[in-house]
Amino acid sequence: MESTALNGRMARWQILLSEFDIAYVNQKAVKRSAIADFLASRALDDYEPLNFDFPNEDLMCVATAETNTQESNAWKLNFDGASNVVGNGIGAVLVSPDGDHYPFTSKLDFDFTNNMAEYEACIMGIHASIKRKIKVLAVYGDLALVIYQLKGEWETRGPKLISYRKLVLELIEEFDDITFCYLPRDENQMTDVLATLASMIKVNKQEDVKPIQMSIYDAPAHCCNVDEEEEKEDNPWYQDILRYVKNREYPNQATENEKRTLRRLASDYVLDGEILYKKGKDHVLLRCVDAVEAKQILEEVHDAVWGTHANGFTMARQIMRFGYYWSTMEGDCIKYAEKCHKCQI
Repeated sequence: MESTALNGRMARWQILLSEFDIAYVNQKAVKRSAIADFLASRALDDYEPLNFDFPNEDLMCVATAETNTQESNAWKLNFDGASNVVGNGIGAVLVSPDGDHYPFTSKLDFDFTNNMAEYEACIMGIHASIKRKIKVLAVYGDLALVIYQLKGEWETRGPKLISYRKLVLELIEEFDDITFCYLPRDENQMTDVLATLASMIKVNKQEDVKPIQMSIYDAPAHCCNVDEEEEKEDNPWYQDILRYVKNREYPNQATENEKRTLRRLASDYVLDGEILYKKGKDHVLLRCVDAVEAKQILEEVHDAVWGTHANGFTMARQIMRFGYYWSTMEGDCIKYAEKCHKCQI
């Protein structure tokens, strides 16, 4: 499968499997009787015929599930607490049924534990929900202890937490329906950021911080400074070869040594209409592309939906298997893989 000169079915399998990062190794020797001994040791007492029938093959019935109107009109509350050497803070985010987010954050100026901070954040969010006259609420937190204590599945033994739980149970009487759900920390990043922000800011009095608009950059700033139009040249790299193969013409002011070199290079190229092809080692024709097309091919092969983020040498082999070629392909693949932000992470 690593061979570059393959024909027929093996070549098609090679192209189909090139999107996966597969390493091919030789199979180790297996003792002849090993498989037979294994099957004999696990022999069945009774014969069990194979059943190829699918029990759910026929459609039995069709039922229409009614949507819960309360769930569709429910608000969501995410809360979290943070503590570091600078200070302590809590954060909460209310999410409306339409997807609007309302952040709340506060700085704690007293001694507390991590569990107490989670209760403080939950209570702050519930107070904000009551002020907005919300009746259906789904509460999400990333600390399992607090969530399962509020759900009543775990006992509350800490003396400092009993009063917090009692207060929460009194506040939830204001709602028609309220649920508590555990949320992994990776999915509760917004409230974690708000809590960390409140814990790190030093304030002497209550201040209002306007909502911060946050953008997402998926690449470093210097990578976005390259203009595609600047990369596009007036003439592609194969312009001299194309003109010689097509019209047997040499570039202006070309020396005899340059003409001899051009004739030697042109022997490996084939012209089909207006498209120039490079003959590979296995006599497979590779389509010559310019700088703009080469950039698009690099992006598709490396980090597109079917990209594997392979290294430069593997990318170059994959591109040649796909039927494309340019003179600096291997070097460009290596540089592109080295500059990939996800690969560096």
